Amino acid sequence: MKQPKSFEEGMQRLQELLAVMQEDTTPLAQSVKLYAEAASLINYCKKTLDDAKLKVDEIDAELIGKTGDGV
Repeated sequence: MKQPKSFEEGMQRLQELLAVMQEDTTPLAQSVKLYAEAASLINYCKKTLDDAKLKVDEIDAELIGKTGDGV
C-alpha cells in the first residue's frame, strides 16, 4: 500500500475500505488484506493528527510567550 499524500486522502481511503469490508460478498481473505491496509492508514492518520496538534501547541505557546497573557 502506498502512503497517502494527505490526511484527507487517508481518511477517504479508510472510508472506501470500510465500505468494501461491510459488503456481504467480500471474501474473508480480502477482508483481512483490507484490514491490514486500514490499520496502516489509521497509524498514518493518527501520526498526522498528532503532528498537527504539536504544531498548534507550539504556535499557542509562542503566542502566549509574546503576549504574556494568553490569547
